[in-house]
Amino acid sequence: MRVVSSNVNGIRAAANKGLFQWLGDDLPDVLCLQELKATEDQIDLLTIQSLGYHYYFHPAEKKGYSGVGILSRYRPDRVVVGMGNPVYDSEGRVLRADFGDFSIVCVYIPSGTTGDVRQDFKMKFLADFTHYIHELRKQRPHLLICGDYNICHKPIDINHPKRHTKMSGFLPEEREWFDQFIATGFVDSFREYDQSPEKYSWWSYRAGARAKNLGWRIDYHLITEEAKYRLKGAGILNELQFSDHCPVVVELDF
Repeated sequence: MRVVSSNVNGIRAAANKGLFQWLGDDLPDVLCLQELKATEDQIDLLTIQSLGYHYYFHPAEKKGYSGVGILSRYRPDRVVVGMGNPVYDSEGRVLRADFGDFSIVCVYIPSGTTGDVRQDFKMKFLADFTHYIHELRKQRPHLLICGDYNICHKPIDINHPKRHTKMSGFLPEEREWFDQFIATGFVDSFREYDQSPEKYSWWSYRAGARAKNLGWRIDYHLITEEAKYRLKGAGILNELQFSDHCPVVVELDF
């Protein structure tokens, strides 16, 4: 099973930049999307259907904001929308699909870059998401969490790390959360195969950051230790430019 995750920064904008053309050529088994910025009636469902995909979306209540989706070539046994918390579910943050005993969670963790209020919201989300995953793992231990985490875990995951220690996305408390979350029994799939520096998944639109590769690795596939045996490969598709992020991919034995 080939699972791709991509923050599209607006699915309609990404479609205009070739998202669906790539989808038809690559045909990943599952595509997890973040930051849809659209409701279902605004998405080109006919094209998605014509490519052979089932589709499931969890848009935000606020128009043109947030939202997650899962496209799958195989019909899931079950799809669960949200975390069961209206504060977060109103923003379209979490969507889960079950395939047999294996579950895929698509998550779009909030950004804290707009100020203290949203940074506090982000930290509260991280705590509540940890609890949600802890409870989910009691019933669904074989779990893959795909998405935009809006956090660089380690200095290797960001350009010039010493310059960013006071910026949301690389704050000590965010990285500490990541450490603790991994320690509960998760594997960073990409780092199982590639320990090299300067491998990023997001670049600012400013100052030619992408051309200079001044990026951040904030998009991850985390897999539970119980399901680690399924891992067959992982990578970053940095040649694809549908948004300010690029897709990340994991290959699983399914």
